[in-house]
Amino acid sequence: MEVTLLGTGAPAGLPRPDCPCAACATALGPDARAATALLVDGALLLDLTPGAAFAAARAGHSLAGVRQVLLSHPHDGPPVEVPAGLPQPGRVPDGRELALLTGHRVRAVAMDAGGTGYAVTGPDGQRLLYLPPGGAPAGLEPGTAESYHLVLADVVGRPDALARLRAVGSAGPTTDVVAVHLDHDVPPGAELRRRLAAAGARAVPDGTTLVVGAYEEVPDVPRRTLVLGGARSGKSVEAERRLESFPDVLYVATGGTRGGDTEWAARVAAHRERRPGSWRTAETTDLEPVLGEDGPPVLIDCLSLWLTDVMDQVGAWDDAEWAGGGEKALRERVRSLTEAVRRTRRTVVAVSNEVGSGIVPATASGRRYRDELGRLNAAFGAECEQVLLVVAGAAMVLRG
Repeated sequence: MEVTLLGTGAPAGLPRPDCPCAACATALGPDARAATALLVDGALLLDLTPGAAFAAARAGHSLAGVRQVLLSHPHDGPPVEVPAGLPQPGRVPDGRELALLTGHRVRAVAMDAGGTGYAVTGPDGQRLLYLPPGGAPAGLEPGTAESYHLVLADVVGRPDALARLRAVGSAGPTTDVVAVHLDHDVPPGAELRRRLAAAGARAVPDGTTLVVGAYEEVPDVPRRTLVLGGARSGKSVEAERRLESFPDVLYVATGGTRGGDTEWAARVAAHRERRPGSWRTAETTDLEPVLGEDGPPVLIDCLSLWLTDVMDQVGAWDDAEWAGGGEKALRERVRSLTEAVRRTRRTVVAVSNEVGSGIVPATASGRRYRDELGRLNAAFGAECEQVLLVVAGAAMVLRG
């Protein structure tokens, strides 16, 4: 089964008409995208968009053989003219299946938002799933869902849709995940590719033809990632974004509750509201057992607070205790943690502060903390496949 992507952009296209944003200004050449539409084996058209016939011609195809046109979502704006010879577009009711004379079977998949998803099985038995913009499958149950060779979805806008598919086995390690309905939420080019790769997905230019079931090399999701950044740099958002397309994430908060500190409580609440509801939270600084267990991906936020707690435990703030065994005890705790990171089989994303480029602390204890955090970051990062530095919300890849 072959799928030609006549467009891969949001319903308004990319760049959006009359939008002055930086993403739209740089969406040129292969990064410019028409509204998403799919041509399956020249016989089935999923979503009819303006200029579909010209887009097909540019990709070396014709719409003359199309026997069915299905819409996945309501189209805003002026009515789209149906090219001569094409059947009138329609939608399949949720849960119903449509059999085409070409041997294709199309089942409508219910969404949690407006629109309809389509599961297409080709004459060769290959299966693809196409989801509408802003939609995620509803009512999926483990053991009852189909597995797909190709998933085309709004990975950027609804990463939880991919998480739901992975949770029930509909999307697995061999599933080719292609992002469509791409809008101006993420700068096109390298930044888009980086974010999609972290989710185990990819983007392709308009006009690309995909062979369903064929092996496509997608960058492996790094198993261990360290995200560094200064205060309010966006490092926690970056770390959370890297795992939001995966189910059952364990969020390890190392900061504790700090009873009576209303400002800290507000920070914690903001973090919780940002995280997907399916994630579990554990408040602990005992990281070695977490890393030693098998389980779903884990996000540790953050190592700097872990270090504060450990330095409290070993008496690092007192010069005499530091010289009398505190320094040695801290080194042992850091070594134990980095060995746990080296041995772990879990996917791990850890957050830490980068404080070595700022003002030199005025106190000896402040300078000690700065130095030890730098050593911890270097030791932890040495065990990670990927290390990022976030500055002003932009992530720079230092390794991986």
